[in-house]
Amino acid sequence: MTANLEDRQAIADLMTGWMRRDLAQWDALRELFHTDGTIEVTWFEGLFSDFVDASMGMGASDLRTKHVITAPVITFRGDRAIAETNAMVVADNVRLGVGALVHNRFYDQIEKRDGVWKMVYRQAIYDMGAVTFPFGPVEMDGELIRRFPREYAALAYVLEQSGFPVKRPFATKGSDLETSMKARGIAWLAA
Repeated sequence: MTANLEDRQAIADLMTGWMRRDLAQWDALRELFHTDGTIEVTWFEGLFSDFVDASMGMGASDLRTKHVITAPVITFRGDRAIAETNAMVVADNVRLGVGALVHNRFYDQIEKRDGVWKMVYRQAIYDMGAVTFPFGPVEMDGELIRRFPREYAALAYVLEQSGFPVKRPFATKGSDLETSMKARGIAWLAA
């Protein structure tokens, strides 16, 4: 199958459809992934359906998030595709008065099944980030923030302080984790 404009647009719509999470449109968010789809981001790893449930809980907490998504770069092979999409995650804990602004990329494996493109695996690569203070500086736990790579330390700190722990290292720009993630993605695409 050769990728056509309709295929590219369908995948671009999946990427920008992430806005459904920010709008608490949970049923629409579930439609972005195939039912066996999985996700790995700082605060969650597992089935996408469980991620949506956990996101509902996050939405009811003191933590607010927003995602700004760009157009993806897509590589096709038959009914499979890899999409890499620049994004910004804006997070703010309204109780703590501290937030984060993180630039990342979503690295997605996407399949066309029964004529419909949906994600099967989403991972994140973190490029850079910063702490934000909506009402001015607040005291922070410097030891906690330094536990994480600089690229996502601000986001990890806000997540941890909000009750959403970061349990392992994640890929950062140019890291060995990014290299191995992309190698696995290319192998999946070629299979």
